[in-house]
Amino acid sequence: MRRLAAPAGTLAAAAAAFAWVGAVDPNEPGHYPVCPLHSLTGVLCPACGGLRSAHAVAHGDLLTALGANAPAVAGYAAFAVFVLVWLVRAARGLPTAGPRPRPAHWWALGALLLVFTILRNLPAGAWLRP
Repeated sequence: MRRLAAPAGTLAAAAAAFAWVGAVDPNEPGHYPVCPLHSLTGVLCPACGGLRSAHAVAHGDLLTALGANAPAVAGYAAFAVFVLVWLVRAARGLPTAGPRPRPAHWWALGALLLVFTILRNLPAGAWLRP
């Protein structure tokens, strides 16, 4: 049971966070702090719309979630897969070393988020805005 504590605790914390965001609607002003970059400059950062997408995921509305912030939804899915694999491997007594991304993976992720950020702030990328 001890080896299940970390993955089960992580899963419980993520579920609690999604339950909170599902219960407290980020579309209503005053519940969460505003994005400082957007409020000061009008530029949408790569995380803008992340809470709205989490709220939509918590309510099972995948299309709305993708419209609010598609990379965040991909991140939620990747995190869920990682935690579930971690939990199953821990339950079976297997080594639980997580993914080990190389610098090229981090650079690729950074480039993808940079392109996403630039596109969503251009007139042609209006469909990427939350």
